[in-house]
Amino acid sequence: MDNIAGSHSALSWIVQLSVVVLVALWMFPTVGLFVSSFRTADQISTSGWWKSMFAVEQNLTLRSAAPDTQVHMGDRYVIEGHLFPAQEADIRVWGVSSRAIDAFVPGETAELRKGGTVTVQADGAYRMEHSEPFSGKRGSRIFVTATTPPEFTLDNYNTMLFDPKNVDGMARAFVNTLTVTIPATIIPIVVAAFAAYALAWMDFPGRALLIALIVGLLVVPLQLALIPLLKLHLGIGIGKGYLGTWAAHTGFGLPLAIYLLRNYMVGLPRDIIENARVDGASEFQIFTRIILPLSFPALASFAIFQFLWTWNDLLVAKVFLIDATGDTFVMTTKIVELMGTRGGNWEILATAAFVSIAVPLAVFFAMQKYLVRGLLAGSVK
Repeated sequence: MDNIAGSHSALSWIVQLSVVVLVALWMFPTVGLFVSSFRTADQISTSGWWKSMFAVEQNLTLRSAAPDTQVHMGDRYVIEGHLFPAQEADIRVWGVSSRAIDAFVPGETAELRKGGTVTVQADGAYRMEHSEPFSGKRGSRIFVTATTPPEFTLDNYNTMLFDPKNVDGMARAFVNTLTVTIPATIIPIVVAAFAAYALAWMDFPGRALLIALIVGLLVVPLQLALIPLLKLHLGIGIGKGYLGTWAAHTGFGLPLAIYLLRNYMVGLPRDIIENARVDGASEFQIFTRIILPLSFPALASFAIFQFLWTWNDLLVAKVFLIDATGDTFVMTTKIVELMGTRGGNWEILATAAFVSIAVPLAVFFAMQKYLVRGLLAGSVK
C-alpha cells in the first residue's frame, strides 16, 4: 500500500513534521525579539512575549504630580491626578513604602511620610491632601500592584535609531555595518567569478593543483589566520580600518566562492561555449555575456552566505576595526557594548537585536529561491 500513487509513506510524514518543528524552533526566538522590541520595560520584566496580547499583573513604582501643581482649597492643599494617564488599569493593592507595597486596597487613605494623606482609587485616580503646602521638586512615590492591558510602543526604536541625545544609538553602527558588508560581499563575488571561469573552462598548467589548493583552504580555521593577517595588514598600512576588514572578509570568503561558482560553471552546456568561440567571441565576451547570466543562481547563493556571515560577524570586526572612539563600531560590537552598559534594559537589547537581524532576514527571504539551486549546482551530472 505504501507504493500506491498519491499516498505518503510514514517516513515522508516524519520528514515533513521534522521540517515544521525545525522551522518553528528557528522562528520562535525571532518572533520573540520582534514582539519584545515593541513592549515596555515593565511588561517585559513581568511576562513573556507570548503573553503580550493579554492583560498582565505587575508591580509598579509610580509618582504623583509634582508639588508645584497643588491647589489651595479652603484650609487644605490638594494634588489630584491619575497614575495611568495614558492607559486603563485595575489596581488591586497599593502602598507608600517599598516595604509594604500591599498595605492598602483601592479607596483607602494612607499617611505620607512627609505629612498629609493620599487616597488611590482602583482606576489609578488619586487625591493628596495636606494642611500645609507640599514641598520638594518631585511627587511622592506610590507602589501599586495593578492589572494593565497590553501596551506597545515605538519609543524603543526611536531611542535606538533616531534620538540624537542617545549615546547608545544604533544608527551609526547600522551604517558602519552596511559599509563593511556591501563591499565585503561584492568584492569576493567579482574576484571569484573570474577565477571560477578560468578554473572551469580555460586550460593552463597547474589548474588541477589550484583546484586542490582551494578545496584545502576550505578547512583552514578562521581563527588560525587572524593574527598573522593582522600583522600583515599593519605592516602594509591597511590595518585598523575598513580596507583591512574588506580584505580579510574577501580572503576568508574566496575559497567557498570559487569552489561553489566553479562547480556551477563546469556544469553549464559545453556546446554553448564552443559555439561562441567558433563565432569569434573572446574569453571575456563569453564570460560576461554567457557565463555570468547563466550563473546567477550560484552568484546569488554565495551572496546570501557572504552577506549573512559578514553582517553577523563579530570576530573579524573586533580584530580589524580597532577604534577606541567607537566611530567604526558595527552592530554586533555595539550590541556587546550595550549588554555591558544596559544589561537591565531588556527592551533596548531586544530592539537592538531585532534591528541587527532585520536586514539579513530581508535579504534571505528575497533571494532564498536561488539558494538551493546554487548549492546543488554541479553536484549531479
